[in-house]
Amino acid sequence: MSRSAPRQGELLAVPAPAQRRVAGGQVDEPVARVLIDSGVAHLDRTFDYLVPAELDAAAVVGARVVVRFGGQETHGWIWERAATTTRPGRLVPLRRVVSDLPVLTAATMTLIEAVAQRSAGVRADVVRLAVPARHARAEEAARREPRAEPACWTPPEPGDWEVYDGGGALLACLAAGGAPRAVWTALPALPGVVGHWMVLAAQAARAALSSGRGVLLIVATASQAGELAAALGEHLPGEPVAVLSAELGSERRYRTFVEVLLGRVRVVVGTRAAAFAPVVDLGLALIWDDGDDRLEEPRAPYVHARTVLALRSATEGCGMVVAGHSRTVEAQGYVERGWAQDLRASRTTVRRAVARVEVPGAPELDAEGASGAARFPSLAHRAVRQALERGPVLVQVPRAGYAPALACARCRAPVTCPACGGPVSMDAGQRLGCRWCARMVTSWSCAECGHAELRMVRVGSGRTGEELGRAFPGVPVVVSGASQGHGVVSSVDGSPRLVVATPGAEPVAQGGYRAVVLMDGAVLSARPELGAAAQALRRWTNAVVLARPDARAILLGGPAPVAAQALVRWDHAGFARRELDERAELHLPPAWRTARLDGEPTAVRAVLEEMEAIGFETLGPVPVAEHGPAGTSGSAGASAPAARGLVRAEPGRGRELAVALRHLQRERAARRQDPLRVHLDPTGLW
Repeated sequence: MSRSAPRQGELLAVPAPAQRRVAGGQVDEPVARVLIDSGVAHLDRTFDYLVPAELDAAAVVGARVVVRFGGQETHGWIWERAATTTRPGRLVPLRRVVSDLPVLTAATMTLIEAVAQRSAGVRADVVRLAVPARHARAEEAARREPRAEPACWTPPEPGDWEVYDGGGALLACLAAGGAPRAVWTALPALPGVVGHWMVLAAQAARAALSSGRGVLLIVATASQAGELAAALGEHLPGEPVAVLSAELGSERRYRTFVEVLLGRVRVVVGTRAAAFAPVVDLGLALIWDDGDDRLEEPRAPYVHARTVLALRSATEGCGMVVAGHSRTVEAQGYVERGWAQDLRASRTTVRRAVARVEVPGAPELDAEGASGAARFPSLAHRAVRQALERGPVLVQVPRAGYAPALACARCRAPVTCPACGGPVSMDAGQRLGCRWCARMVTSWSCAECGHAELRMVRVGSGRTGEELGRAFPGVPVVVSGASQGHGVVSSVDGSPRLVVATPGAEPVAQGGYRAVVLMDGAVLSARPELGAAAQALRRWTNAVVLARPDARAILLGGPAPVAAQALVRWDHAGFARRELDERAELHLPPAWRTARLDGEPTAVRAVLEEMEAIGFETLGPVPVAEHGPAGTSGSAGASAPAARGLVRAEPGRGRELAVALRHLQRERAARRQDPLRVHLDPTGLW
């Protein structure tokens, strides 16, 4: 394949390497094509280097190497070995091989290229996600470990999977070596009716293992990964289960990675980066609760773990299951396109397994008199009082802290920090502090009217727990959340208590909660963001599934009607389908592929004009105010606000959009133009 000549004089290659002789014969493939570890777009190609005779055996495809590039030593990976080169002149030799372990397998390199193409990114950025930082001692220890004979598994009985339409067929296909794809809406566990989702995941893993293939399961947090690994170990006795997560530390994480790479572990559980885990002969990839924003990579190439697994399913021919108690719009898109089948339980089973959800409307609240307008109306007070006679009650609050937002009691102007202009909040000790610069605000008066008294605009979990403690004297109150001194509480017993938690921090109650109260519904569902209602429905659902089937769940605070009704009917697929149809009408993702561009206004405008000339829809650019300690846009000393634009491609032109943006990024980098951040398929647009 022809390549343009390099700009560095060092890379002007020499005599045909095929003429290089080594002890005992001739080097068959003396050219190493190296991918440089650089995030610069126009360097996203391979460069030819000469393989010295002494490095020939170690310089295998996929190995880490150090090369001379741009006048300095640079790390890279051998992408290919070849017998000839198109470079004129002498090739620069490899400086050294960091390790002869091929950390990039053929399947991983294919996946990396697919991810880079889809996200309009740079392969080196993807490699840094796929391969953990090397730890020499861990690598040596892992390579010394003896290889154990893999256990032989028989296909499992359909069992609990028969509750879901098509569940038995899914297991049978996996056991036969097939690659089924499914979107699974799991129900809360109900003994004798529905099994826990981790038990069903273990059964699906066993089906894939029975065909001699590996299994990869992705969750959002390290704690979830530990729980799932323990469940798999219990239901797959004797089968090693590896956990891959950044929280493990560099040594343990890299050692686990090497064990998976060498095929010594066939079952891997991990967080988002583990989606690239080099599982040998992958048979099943499962992702749980794909709506969790922690599964989306916050750095380039900004790819979601769900997308990585979907690409693996296509490139490696493995089965894939997108699972959760709720359903994302993206997952529903797989079903609507026929790419995946729909796994749902019957309405009869749903009614038996799920708690009854109530959303009090205006008539019910008006009947309560003055208390109907309160944040915690009397009807919720009575329901909680009755439930506390039998066991614990969960109260979900959208915001953490005590009083996360304050305003002037007279003119309602927001309270801001006099030093940086950031928002001011109040803690349980009535102390005021800036959420940006962390300075304490000792004295405050309104800049608009001069008033010195405050009012709470939003109430957090700490304040809610305090208020509920006064409303239910003698009842223990547990507040769970990352902002609390004790952090997130993982579980509570079955004794009567009030548990106040933020979304995602709800403890599991022994025997299930007797009641669930979802506070401030409008705070989650009425935000001016793409997918706010879908995210609210997901968070409410994850709280309701912790309740017993005979419990009551009450949604308060003026939630968005469509999301609230979907929760009442427990119709997550119907809600996702409606949301997908609306986004198709509005040309929004995932119905249309959309790229979000961030950068200097002139750069964004220039790219939008080029994309529009190609035939894509464009929006913007619009200024984006800065958020953070530096202040707000327009403040003294602040730089000009960045700009943001959108490029949208109709169904069928998504690949063309990604290719165009990728080439454009390379051209801009080669010309040293202003950098531009490109995020394809963002979950939030603004």
